[in-house]
Amino acid sequence: MNTYRTHYCSDLSIQNLDQDVVLSGWIDTMRDHGNLLFIDLRDNYGITQCVVDSSNPNFEQINALNHETVIKITGKVLKRSSDTINTSLKTGEIEIVIKAFEILSKSDILPLPVNSDIEYGEEVRLKYRYLDLRRNKLHKNILLRNKVISSIRTKMLKRGFIEFQTPILTSTSPEGARDYLVPSRIHQGKFYALPQAPQQFKQLVMIAGFDKYFQIAPCFRDEDSRSDRSPGEFYQLDFEMSFVTQEDVFEAIEPVLFEIFDENKSFSRDKSAQVGKYPFPKIPYHESLEKYGTDKPDLRNPLLIKNCTEVFVDSNFKIFANKVKKGSVVKGIQITNTEDKPRSFFDKLNDWAKEEGEAGLGYITYQQGEYKGPIAKHLSKDKLETLKLNEGDSIFFVCNSIKEAQLFSGKVRDKLCMELNLLDKNSFQFCWIVDFPMYEIDEKTNKIQFSHNPFSMPQGEMESLKKMDPLEVKAYQYDIVCNGVELSSGAIRNHKPEIMYKSFEIAGYNKETVEKKFSGMLNALKFGAPPHGGSAPGIDRMVMLLADEPNIREVIAFPMNQQAMDLMMNAPSEIEKDRLEELGLKLIDKD
Repeated sequence: MNTYRTHYCSDLSIQNLDQDVVLSGWIDTMRDHGNLLFIDLRDNYGITQCVVDSSNPNFEQINALNHETVIKITGKVLKRSSDTINTSLKTGEIEIVIKAFEILSKSDILPLPVNSDIEYGEEVRLKYRYLDLRRNKLHKNILLRNKVISSIRTKMLKRGFIEFQTPILTSTSPEGARDYLVPSRIHQGKFYALPQAPQQFKQLVMIAGFDKYFQIAPCFRDEDSRSDRSPGEFYQLDFEMSFVTQEDVFEAIEPVLFEIFDENKSFSRDKSAQVGKYPFPKIPYHESLEKYGTDKPDLRNPLLIKNCTEVFVDSNFKIFANKVKKGSVVKGIQITNTEDKPRSFFDKLNDWAKEEGEAGLGYITYQQGEYKGPIAKHLSKDKLETLKLNEGDSIFFVCNSIKEAQLFSGKVRDKLCMELNLLDKNSFQFCWIVDFPMYEIDEKTNKIQFSHNPFSMPQGEMESLKKMDPLEVKAYQYDIVCNGVELSSGAIRNHKPEIMYKSFEIAGYNKETVEKKFSGMLNALKFGAPPHGGSAPGIDRMVMLLADEPNIREVIAFPMNQQAMDLMMNAPSEIEKDRLEELGLKLIDKD
């Protein structure tokens, strides 16, 4: 028999009445009712109410204990009186009358309470993360994370994928972010890089003849923190497949994602929550920017953006007409049922646009058969009718260069959705963004660079690279998006050396540089590589969505703060001088 317990703190019910039991756990709360002391004893599994009266010789000693002291109790299971039953607890119909107890570990006064979900400052929470993790909400989030990862592993193995562990110490690669570098003691002056992703290794696994690879992969990127991105490290479901097209990759991962979200959809939502059925919608990159103003569209928002440029060509609304002549476009976001909206509704949106750095937000409404608003009087009836407004409709306009108009109209779309409470918060809606451009212009250098993954296969292969404008070349690259959050990037890989040389040449890499930086991959491609592709949905972001948490740190056990510091373990830390010398390093005095 276990020395510390016969049951967990979630196990006992009226089926156990009059049994002698042993429980161990933390003192979650204590309630002193004079001659009667109630203790909620908590372990990983739940809470059991324990009671001791003043006739017990240990009464005063127990009453003097701090919350979070770890104790072992021996007692008898009794039924609670009908007026004290707690239906929110599994053990809410019973209580344990304490016969004996033992202090296993005393607790000092806590720097933050753990028996409530009151929010404390980030600094305190992360410094005492082990206490923060005792809080019910956070504890449940980490258990959800475990459930998701376990289920993913089971589903991938069931579908014939082989689990791998790829190197952590590797070489630098152009993944788009800064590498974390590790100095070599043996080879002074040289550095390892922590992998931004197992990109090259998983491709090498395919070249090695393994048909289906997956890994719950740690990835390391030296980039700034965001609410949906943890600085330093993150985990992803990394997978790759041989002899596949883009559609084959989609068909392989869609059921896994659907099942994971369907299994856990009620964690933070009600049981009626919906998960979008597969096959998931496929939206070309440029269409996504035009319709949604983003390449990460939230399909729960029913509003769409439409091109209204022609309405303002040669119109009397000179502000827009003149900008259109110079190449600007006009985007419109149409909403319905605005008859009862006061003028203040429109003024508030106009003020918001100014706060966002725009000149304002023009609009037209259609009420009682008339077009109204500050722009309507400047447009002819024919122009107005092309807007196709119905009674009670309003439309808001954004005029700017294509890129700026797309991005700000996307913000307007989100703002209107929020103001009108149109978002379906009780669902998970997936989509694929496809047909990404292979290249883009670096705004800082004005040079061509890879826009996505440098190891992707261009659509049209070598012919498109030779004959097309590089900025017109599309790649077999794709993102999976859920509720406006990018879960993963992926691609069909370039498996032909001659195409790899050419694609990197366009991005400014000469043959010698390619062979030096990617010798492992390049050499492998020369010995017969299958067509292959994959993706890597982010574990942290999946759990964040399922838990309905606005910040990714709430689903990571030991995250860093926004400055990429571990306040609990005091990392990063200074290194002793003799250790630096051993590594051949010398710190530069910035002063």
